[in-house]
Amino acid sequence: MSRSRAGACSAALFSTALALCLAGAATARADDTGSLGADRIAQRSHDALLGARSLHVTAQGVPGSGAGTSFDLTLDRSGNCRGSVSLGPQGSVEIIRRGTDVWIKPNAAFWKNEVPGGGSALASLVGDRYLKGTTDDPVLRNTTDVCDLDTFQKYLDTSAKLPAATLTKGRPATVDGVAVIPVTATRQGRSYTLDVAATGTPYPVRFTVAKGGAAPEATVRFDGFDQPVPAATPAAADAVDISGLMGRQS
Repeated sequence: MSRSRAGACSAALFSTALALCLAGAATARADDTGSLGADRIAQRSHDALLGARSLHVTAQGVPGSGAGTSFDLTLDRSGNCRGSVSLGPQGSVEIIRRGTDVWIKPNAAFWKNEVPGGGSALASLVGDRYLKGTTDDPVLRNTTDVCDLDTFQKYLDTSAKLPAATLTKGRPATVDGVAVIPVTATRQGRSYTLDVAATGTPYPVRFTVAKGGAAPEATVRFDGFDQPVPAATPAAADAVDISGLMGRQS
């Protein structure tokens, strides 16, 4: 499996979402979030995200990556993860990771479109089971890169900076039952809005990308901060070990 678009598209949207948090440069203080200016709210959200030990993130739409791209992942800094990534008509894949152990379950379209050469052969051997291996296996590594929160946080803190733009603080609102303060940046005709929790830890709650006055073309939601990743893994009978599988193909 070459550089998987499942991982690449998920990383792209996740990093774009939180890049807005990196725009602020002010030092956060213990004020109520709602009393702060836009730059400080963004900085607080950035700091809160980088301090999280785990989270649940869902996303729908990735500008420039095709219709139907989405993901739903619960992940932590220890390399534990559970969820799914969809590339629309190109296919989808379920992902489970516990440390260095990995299970993936692609659908037929994913096998066909995202596994160059041998995809159909692998699909027939695996059937309706998970493909099991480790993060050392190149076939699985790229697909499961998206499942490491520590990797994401390091990337966001060093590389995912968008060009400087003026941030605007919006009126208090409620998103998914959470009181938030929206912070918006506008670039090349698109509005990037980050909704930050107004009380308690100023975690990001929702991020949207919209062009003009149209409906959002991308939406990311965050919750479940510092909650454990579900620990259940597939039974041995429901998985095929990739090492044995490759031996049968060679």
